[in-house]
Amino acid sequence: MKAVRCVRHAGPEALVIEDLPALVPGPGEVLVGVRAAGVNFPDALIIRNQYQFKPPLPFTPGGELAGTVLAVGTGVTRFAQGDSVIGLLTWGAFAQQALVSAERMVAMPAGMPFDLAGAMLLTYGTCYHALTDRSALRAGETLLVLGAAGGIGLAAVELAKALGARVIAAASSAEKLAVCREHGADETIDCSTEDLRERLKTLTNGQGVDVVVDPVGGRFSEPAFRAIAWRGRYRVVGFADGEIPRLPLNLPLLKGAAIIGVFWGDFLQREPAAAEADVRALLDLFRSGRISPRIGLRVPLERAGEAITALTERRVMGKAVVVPGLT
Repeated sequence: MKAVRCVRHAGPEALVIEDLPALVPGPGEVLVGVRAAGVNFPDALIIRNQYQFKPPLPFTPGGELAGTVLAVGTGVTRFAQGDSVIGLLTWGAFAQQALVSAERMVAMPAGMPFDLAGAMLLTYGTCYHALTDRSALRAGETLLVLGAAGGIGLAAVELAKALGARVIAAASSAEKLAVCREHGADETIDCSTEDLRERLKTLTNGQGVDVVVDPVGGRFSEPAFRAIAWRGRYRVVGFADGEIPRLPLNLPLLKGAAIIGVFWGDFLQREPAAAEADVRALLDLFRSGRISPRIGLRVPLERAGEAITALTERRVMGKAVVVPGLT
């Protein structure tokens, strides 16, 4: 079977395609024929050896997938050959086959396209955890989403609307903001032409936003925090900009505000029952038509590196997906 391989720690251009022996599931594992695998920011970090998890070389990147069960290992009773499934793994998804722990798989909703299924759980799972568990977002509150046209951003926009919030989307172009409005944003801010803090003052009548979801970091983090409301909640999701901001700690003191990190990967490991309940809630929201990933780029295995590059350069609106069967 063919797989994308990281043979040395470097950028996406160093990834190669290799022919590997067919995989065999061990106890508690499921062998999945991969139909689609979502591309996420951790993929860009893990191949450079900059992520929290560090697999030994060589390895196959890719942390989420959708596909068909080919075989199950001993002890697996929830899934059978032929089932359509969604799976989470830290690496291994950019291939024709992948091994996934049965505990980190769910059945796909009937009629759900594989590319949507393969692009859903990491971004929507992260955002659902950020908005419900880590933020306690309430209906009627105002949410600011930075980098709102990306995978995390659009997921946050859709989920916040489903939870009854007013959503302000900030992005870097009119084209990106149009996509945000299509996915439910009530107000938009073009960070390339508008002053973020001043525009937020206008949109909130000087009261500030209740919750900020920040998957970007960089230069907009501090002005966003300065525009937060009393008892506001600032959720740190990631650093797609590449710069980790240093916020003055007098700001949360003066605002009575909270800065809380969102690390869904560790949440899965430490609180599996709560994470499973979140996934069930997400799939119910998909079935009801209230959320649906936007696929901005589809590539075959041979172009997985290009997809990672496009993601890190913030040229993808929504999610990029690696599709092994695509030519």
